[in-house]
Amino acid sequence: MLTVLPFSNIAMQQLELLSVGDVTWDVFLSPTESEALCTLKERECYICFTFGEKIPVKSIDYSLGGNAANNVVGARRLGVRSGLVTTLGGDSTGNLIVERLEKEGVDMDYVIQQPMAGSNFSTVINYAGERTIFTYHAPRSYEFPVHLPVTPWVYLTSMGEAFQPFYNHFVDFIHKNSTIKLAFNPGSRQLRAGIEALKPILEVTHVIYVNREEAEKLTGMDDSHGADKELLTNLSSLGPKIAIITDGGNGSFVYDSLGKKYYKAGVLPVDAYERTGAGDAFGAGCIAALIKGKGFNEALLWGTVNSASVIGYVGSQRGLLKESDMPEWLERAKSSGVGVVEI
Repeated sequence: MLTVLPFSNIAMQQLELLSVGDVTWDVFLSPTESEALCTLKERECYICFTFGEKIPVKSIDYSLGGNAANNVVGARRLGVRSGLVTTLGGDSTGNLIVERLEKEGVDMDYVIQQPMAGSNFSTVINYAGERTIFTYHAPRSYEFPVHLPVTPWVYLTSMGEAFQPFYNHFVDFIHKNSTIKLAFNPGSRQLRAGIEALKPILEVTHVIYVNREEAEKLTGMDDSHGADKELLTNLSSLGPKIAIITDGGNGSFVYDSLGKKYYKAGVLPVDAYERTGAGDAFGAGCIAALIKGKGFNEALLWGTVNSASVIGYVGSQRGLLKESDMPEWLERAKSSGVGVVEI
């Protein structure tokens, strides 16, 4: 038996965005007794703990998480009427997730709780501003809502191993409702499925959001540093009309295949306290700006400052900006010399 959540407080208003994907409950641990072991290769670093020992933890925090939850909450705080499409467990953790999302004003009409299923859970080790994540995706079958509304935008993101049937239904839904602009942010399981499995989604995607490593995986480019425009072009050639790539401290890049233009945005000079949700915050800020009719220049800046705020806090949502915060943060970016240039 499935539980469909009750009518939401914003259901009478037309939704502007549906965020589709998984939601998790996250616990953040900051250990006191650990050390890092790094080789000369930049990507080969390890956090080391003594095997069989009890490791003291100096702080613990809890947060709602998951790409879809981060996107829908981020967009909602920025003034976008947003709804969530997800399948949750019927346990106490699932109920807690529902409570948090309702407090954020998210439309929950298309959220389904399966009474016999568990909830997704992540344990995040915070070390030196970076995060290592242990993720648990509870086994479940994803329910595709029977009466999904036609909204101007849909943000499709990560799901667990059983995502493919849901994605197939979703592609059919987009084909039947061609006015929808689809933003696609594939998760790790989607990327592991390979380009052929993702091809039907990519072909109906309006905007794709990925980081550099994910873009390289999708396009088959081994090392794209110094070839930013080629990477963007190759990513767009898979189907998306707009390709957006984030690259940590190197900023973000966008290619508009319709206007045949490339842009690059810098980053704010802020120290990261904890990086979980930085990419999701960027995506939420960017899509909120596009929904509000902003151009690519301002959309990239909305994403940039939203991400800069999130990394100053533990968890993926505490630092998500409100719409009223945006003018101050945009002015802060301008005064720091952060802008968007055509490349």
